[in-house]
Amino acid sequence: MSANSAETTARLEIVLVKAGRTKIRYPAELLADDGTRIAVRAPWAGAGVRDFGFVRFEAGDVFTEYYWRNRWYSVKEVRAADGTVKGWYCDITRPAVRTAGELVVEDLDLDLWRSADGSDVRRLDEDEFAESGLTETDPEAASAAVATLDELESLAHTDDFEKLLT
Repeated sequence: MSANSAETTARLEIVLVKAGRTKIRYPAELLADDGTRIAVRAPWAGAGVRDFGFVRFEAGDVFTEYYWRNRWYSVKEVRAADGTVKGWYCDITRPAVRTAGELVVEDLDLDLWRSADGSDVRRLDEDEFAESGLTETDPEAASAAVATLDELESLAHTDDFEKLLT
């Protein structure tokens, strides 16, 4: 096989920043970047099992993650090791910034979960957001974060939610 025929998979390091510090970083396979939306795939990067009560993230889970350069959120489709969709975890973030090898996303503490069948939609971490002080330090970003969470929650109750990812 010639060197030209071998396919190389593009990789990105996903860097999640929270309150000015790197919360987690992990490698991901770049699936697409159309200049506005970036899609990557990565295995569960957490240490051990994360049991939220309504869903468990664990070894073998695969996340297909969608980030936007012009939107205040990211959406992560979560699949179990057998390929079954568990649901979608949405982080309210500042718009993503991609450099040559990294995708940096600033987490603004608000999250949303939507189960695979759409029957369970829940807002998460509103207490963390209130404690973050963002409403005082950056009121415009705080307002954008709350409005985005409201918009995503509304969309999550409809069949149009998955159209975000196509």
